[in-house]
Amino acid sequence: MPPVTPRPLSYVRSAIEVCVCLAVAAPPLDAQLTGSARTALAIVEDARTRQPVLDVGVDDFVVQEDAESREILSVRAADYPVVLIIDTGGSSDDLPLVQKAAKRFVERLGSQRPIAIGTLSSPTLLAGFDAGRTEVFSKLDELAATSPADNSVQHTARLATGTLASAGSLFSSIVILVASAGDDIGHGAAVAEEPDATASVAASGAILYVVAMRPPRSNATKSEWSGEAALRALTEQSRGQFVTIYTAASYEAALDRIAERLASELLIEYLVPQQSRAKDVKVGVRLPGARVRGLGVAPR
Repeated sequence: MPPVTPRPLSYVRSAIEVCVCLAVAAPPLDAQLTGSARTALAIVEDARTRQPVLDVGVDDFVVQEDAESREILSVRAADYPVVLIIDTGGSSDDLPLVQKAAKRFVERLGSQRPIAIGTLSSPTLLAGFDAGRTEVFSKLDELAATSPADNSVQHTARLATGTLASAGSLFSSIVILVASAGDDIGHGAAVAEEPDATASVAASGAILYVVAMRPPRSNATKSEWSGEAALRALTEQSRGQFVTIYTAASYEAALDRIAERLASELLIEYLVPQQSRAKDVKVGVRLPGARVRGLGVAPR
């Protein structure tokens, strides 16, 4: 997918509907001129509790492009591919907890969602999207502790986005587990200065999640904190999340939250006229007390 330009979310509220403006992934010109449908990625949630609302259908949504109403074709749970990257450069004592959390995360994604796994410290793809769950779990069991590698975040970004490109999906996610924030996240500072790495994530349109374990602030160097800031900016730009933890035991809870978000996402496909362009897209829901959180729009 081409780059997504983040835009402020604008809400239009009424008694039964909340509309949200979505950032639009600008498709190639030929797709803009000949496409007959587009797909929005969004989450419907209770405005008060912020809990996801999953019992929704075609008749519950409203979609407008540049103030023109669009006919909704389908609504379904998002099932786009996910690349999970694991840092094996941390403490060998922590690795079993990382493996356990990663296996639980894969299980929670379900058997139907494509998932690939790789390593961060020495960027390598261990299992691609064609691998069965048995193979994925086997590769996770075989993980061994390694030494941290310089600039591994940049190399890993290119590995992950290259893997996603082969899937050809409208939407995708990259989840990176940083197990040695005290060493590796300092190298992450170069992400902001490495055009290829930043551009590869932006161009892929992937939603980036980072779960990073870091030492107490008193032990962190200036470069480590600037590296964290760079990664945070990259996750925000992609509409993802940066989660900080302090012990390896917290990986499981952090990945649980990411899995819950992925499970709450919906793909809303809607009809568009020939030669139309996706401009000022708004998605609303006709449910009292509910709101939509938009994550992007892409052509079919």
